[in-house]
Amino acid sequence: MSTPVAVALVHYPIVDRRGDTVSTAVTNLDLHDIARTARTYGVDRFYVITPVVEQQTLVRRILAHWHEGHGAAYNPHRGEALSLIRVVASLDEALADWRSFAGPTAEPVLTGASRTDGIGVDACRALLDKIPLMLVFGTGWGLAPELFECGWKVLEPIRGRGVYNHLPVRAAAAIILDRLLGTSA
Repeated sequence: MSTPVAVALVHYPIVDRRGDTVSTAVTNLDLHDIARTARTYGVDRFYVITPVVEQQTLVRRILAHWHEGHGAAYNPHRGEALSLIRVVASLDEALADWRSFAGPTAEPVLTGASRTDGIGVDACRALLDKIPLMLVFGTGWGLAPELFECGWKVLEPIRGRGVYNHLPVRAAAAIILDRLLGTSA
């Protein structure tokens, strides 16, 4: 599959456990793990979305450590994966950059564990055969409702064996990337 694919990790607008719209903190583990997974599955870009300038600065410091600092020599593979990251202030900014890279037909596909709607993995894979996609993941307790009102496609949620469904975002990203881009052995 050669159609470009991006991943976006949204830190705002996000809902918290009470349902309030908030901005969540960037975590080092999410950056490293999602970037490594994205690189493994041939993702072209990984957008880290936060309007908080201090959080953007933190991400850039982490990236500098692995691109120019001690980390660059210590583990070049990590720097290679982290080179996918683009830090932006909004999903609109990420989508504009993605479309400038992948083409004007590129579309976002939202994710959410609490969704009851959405297209299946097979339909999403078929869509990816036609147009570049940006898979949009939320932090906290998920993407804010206003994002689901934009008319964008939504991927049906990952379902485990029981009713509990609160995966860490880095695990959800890995599962979805494997289902969409993985190859059968």
